[in-house]
Amino acid sequence: MISSLYTRVVLTFLVSVIGGTIIATFTTSWLYQDKLNDNLMLNVFHFGEDVSRIYDALPFAEADSYVSGMKQLHSYYIRMYDEGGHIQSFGELNGQSVSEVTPEQINQVLAGEVLQISSKGLVPVLLGMPLHTETGTKAMFVEPLAASSVSLLVKFLTNSLITGSLLILVAAMFLVRPIKKLTEATKRIAAGDFNVKLNIKQKGELGTLARSFEEMMRDLKQLEQMRKEFVSNVSHEVQSPLTSISGYAIALKQAGITESERNRYLDIIISEAKRMSKMSDSLLKLSLLESSSQQLRVTELRLDEQLRRVIVAIQPQWSARNIDFELNLRAVSLAADHDQLNQVWTNILGNSIKFSQDGGTINVSVKPDAKNVTVRIADRGIGISQEDQKRIFERFFKADRSHSRKYDGSGMGLAIAKQIVSLHQGQIRVESEIGRGTTFIVILPMTIPSE
Repeated sequence: MISSLYTRVVLTFLVSVIGGTIIATFTTSWLYQDKLNDNLMLNVFHFGEDVSRIYDALPFAEADSYVSGMKQLHSYYIRMYDEGGHIQSFGELNGQSVSEVTPEQINQVLAGEVLQISSKGLVPVLLGMPLHTETGTKAMFVEPLAASSVSLLVKFLTNSLITGSLLILVAAMFLVRPIKKLTEATKRIAAGDFNVKLNIKQKGELGTLARSFEEMMRDLKQLEQMRKEFVSNVSHEVQSPLTSISGYAIALKQAGITESERNRYLDIIISEAKRMSKMSDSLLKLSLLESSSQQLRVTELRLDEQLRRVIVAIQPQWSARNIDFELNLRAVSLAADHDQLNQVWTNILGNSIKFSQDGGTINVSVKPDAKNVTVRIADRGIGISQEDQKRIFERFFKADRSHSRKYDGSGMGLAIAKQIVSLHQGQIRVESEIGRGTTFIVILPMTIPSE
């Protein structure tokens, strides 16, 4: 029970209030003791004067009767001494002790002196003053009852404690309720249920925590969806070549097949095996790029020269289809990882060649400014729909699914390119229109900002 937040909040409040009240009481008593006693003595003195005026105005017997019926006697105790040593008292002690009055003090008051006797701490003070009556002068000692002041203080503190406790009980419920909702939501998310609604309207720290939790929940839901899609895509991409390899391997075991058929089957098996190997390599490369262990080997390089070399290296791909290149490469140097950027241009240019028409043209331009350099690679191929442009950089995604067999590929190239550009603190985006071609735009900083 003690482990619950609600109980801890309530107990913390009670301990704080009780401890604070006790400390404040003793501190105040110590600091303001003299002032409190002076104020208390003044009240006692005024009450004594009131009693003295009663005996001056009324006959002795009537004055005694009047004084004995005064309501103030609940807070004061009166003792009257005559010259013969007889004592007359008014008020009820109810088991309380009173200050001792010495014969010397009695004689001083009978002689006409007014005594103000202060005591230590907050114990009631004692006032002695002469009282002139029909039967002679008497020494009257008035003493406030400590029980009255203490009782009032105890009642005040008790009522404050009870009221405060009730308020904190209610307030703690509102304080703990959103935390309980967050705990319950956490359990549901851990069980795989991401359709959780908190409905926490509070502001401040708890509201900020709730909003952050909802954002985290949306990210986890999206991550889970991506994980499922990834598993589905990997299964699909692996299943296709495995089926081909298995089918043609079985065909090879058949009797009576010709040598040309055997070679064709073997070529298909080798091709599908290479396809799986390439996909495995792409997955491993992307995994390394996304991990924090991947480090860029930054060197100074000529970007325009690098693009020319990449275009020359992939010449067999574009020359076989009579594709031309229009280059507008301004000389520019920047700090980057040479091998990684080489992979970016190879992937993007390969994609542009793949989806260009035979005899088409690909435009490549480099435009630097004060801080960045922009590379544009534009083809005049089949184009990409607006819907597919949003997912073009996802792994395994293939925009032209209706021609997936015609345009071979694993759908990993652009995902790898995007990750490499991100590692260089750059941006990559696509602009395309169906039937009019596609343009990839890569923006790289001249110098990679230090993290």
